[in-house]
Amino acid sequence: MGWVVRRIREPILGMLGQGLSPEGLAWSLAVGLALGVIPLFGTSTVLCVGAAFAFRLNQAAIQLANYFAYPLQLLLILPFIRMGERIFGLPHLPLSLSQLQAALRADTWGTLQLFWTTLWHASVAWLLVVPIPVVLLAWGLTPVFRGGVRTFRRP
Repeated sequence: MGWVVRRIREPILGMLGQGLSPEGLAWSLAVGLALGVIPLFGTSTVLCVGAAFAFRLNQAAIQLANYFAYPLQLLLILPFIRMGERIFGLPHLPLSLSQLQAALRADTWGTLQLFWTTLWHASVAWLLVVPIPVVLLAWGLTPVFRGGVRTFRRP
């Protein structure tokens, strides 16, 4: 429990203690989490910077959520890929390591193009799925953080 307190609770309370509103913190964390699970690896940090700037969200909070979303990104990549395949009516891409290695050896450029297309289809699936959970999470976190401001106010 000490790790959770040090790495999650304390930074969040620190942001609230520095004057960040509960609503602003809730939206920052919700958007950071949503962008953190995008199926395009290596893009979430830049997207978080852009979203924080565009929507006036807290940069530290959005990046904190993005950082902690990485395991979820790995967990959700396959469901997003499969959903994208269904949306676009495509056959399943073989995703075993041995099949990918064989495909890369046989046609490197073609395999990379296919995988890139697959990731874009997965991103469309992500875009269709993520808005409702973001709103629900932000709405759910706001009263928690309002209570946190009152309950855990630092001396």
